[in-house]
Amino acid sequence: MTLYLTGDADADRLLEDDPFALLVGMVLDQQVPMERAFSAPKELRDRLGGKLDVGQIAAMAPDELAAAFSAKPALHRFPAAMAERVQAVARILVERYGGDAAAVWASAADGAELLANLRSLPGFGEQKAKIFLALLAKRLGVRPRGWQRAAGPYGEKGSFVSVADIDSVEALNRVREHKRQMKAAAKAAAGVDAPPPERRAGAAAPAAGRAKRR
Repeated sequence: MTLYLTGDADADRLLEDDPFALLVGMVLDQQVPMERAFSAPKELRDRLGGKLDVGQIAAMAPDELAAAFSAKPALHRFPAAMAERVQAVARILVERYGGDAAAVWASAADGAELLANLRSLPGFGEQKAKIFLALLAKRLGVRPRGWQRAAGPYGEKGSFVSVADIDSVEALNRVREHKRQMKAAAKAAAGVDAPPPERRAGAAAPAAGRAKRR
């Protein structure tokens, strides 16, 4: 299976070949474009001397790792915070899995355990953990018993709602469109729920006028 997450064949290949790189990309996949998040592991590897090593990152001085994230172009909108989070993930991988990122899923007896393993990683909330679980299953063939139930709606066949569903340039465009529609719907809902600014300002004006007349 092939990943189409970055638009860069070398960056996508690293995600396929290196489980830690894939985890790092998923950690970074928030508040930046998806392609930027998943291309960052390759750039980080290059900045760290050509190797993306779990033990090395876990043991680095935090300021040194933050500097690698912050060098222009920064690897994320919030480079220092994300450097801290990636290092926290690396340290857990060393402590619990002997530095083997793939053991997070290889050690899981079923989908529920895999979801719990992912939820225990810094930066992996319920939604992110389910999306990553679905990505492992749909794109990389990691399918423990009960994975679809554990992945929830992201495990549905034929959907185009997350990175787990991207297996071609066409699918990438469909997922982008879905995300665009979701953002537009969220903004529209926020506009309906909140009173227009001019109405709030106008409501205060009569009271101010009455006070002046007194």
